[in-house]
Amino acid sequence: MEEDRSESDWGGLAPDILMNIISRLTVQELWTGPMFVRKSWLTVCRDSYLWSIFDLEPWFESYPQSAHLWSPDFERKVDLMLRSVVDWSDGGLTEIRVRHCSDYALSYATDRCPNLQVLAIRSSPNVTDASMTKIAFRCRSLKEIDISYCHEISHDTLVMIGRNCPNLRILKRNLMDWSDSSRRSGFVPTEYVDACPQDGDTEADAIGKHMIYLERLEIQFSRLSVKGLASICEGCPKLEYLDLSGCVHLSSRDIANNVSRIKRLKEVKKPDVYVPRSGDVAQTERYGHWRLYDERFDIQAMSSLV
Repeated sequence: MEEDRSESDWGGLAPDILMNIISRLTVQELWTGPMFVRKSWLTVCRDSYLWSIFDLEPWFESYPQSAHLWSPDFERKVDLMLRSVVDWSDGGLTEIRVRHCSDYALSYATDRCPNLQVLAIRSSPNVTDASMTKIAFRCRSLKEIDISYCHEISHDTLVMIGRNCPNLRILKRNLMDWSDSSRRSGFVPTEYVDACPQDGDTEADAIGKHMIYLERLEIQFSRLSVKGLASICEGCPKLEYLDLSGCVHLSSRDIANNVSRIKRLKEVKKPDVYVPRSGDVAQTERYGHWRLYDERFDIQAMSSLV
């Protein structure tokens, strides 16, 4: 009788078989399906074995841009999910990929998951240097961090992360395309767009001085000048990939002269235009000659054409 009751509770499936099936589901499938079948299934879904990685990025990529994503109500929901996963992981969470979270949830995760290796929190307007400083001191095993479109995070965070996380290999610090407001009109709050960091050279200096082991760096639409680029190229000799898309204050000559110092560099993505900082009149230089220059960094692509 006890055996019949047990089988009924698990829906006719042995617990180990059920765990095997559930472990193959995406976070979205897990969160909207088996958790609501029966209590015993919910228990399995909360097993720490399933929660070493919390990745909502596929859902965000498939969801259309909406003002709702930038609302306090949506942020609270993301925070609640992240806190729940932290509890279920029993401290074993090593990878977090979310958007629109806050200091509240991030600090909670930091206190309980010291072995975090990947942190991607792009488009999180209420994540600040306060929680990022905690991460720098408590999560020293970080290998990858994405703080793109997080305007309340400053160069101070880059300094602290660089000083305390020697295993960091990937940094993504992309900013919004400030030259084309139509791409975000209607869903990103105007006041948030206006708060976009302007200190590109300060951030570049922090990267060059404190993140010397970086292998991949993305700083799309940064307002750094040739001075900032020089700091990065001098301080990060292990770079293999550098994304400068939208960095319009860098000329083709600036980029060519500086990246030539990085012997391991395999690929560099360049801005489409050049807008000099000096003077009030912006002159645009099209990079029609970049094809020849890119060949130096994309040997495999060249080989495939032969």
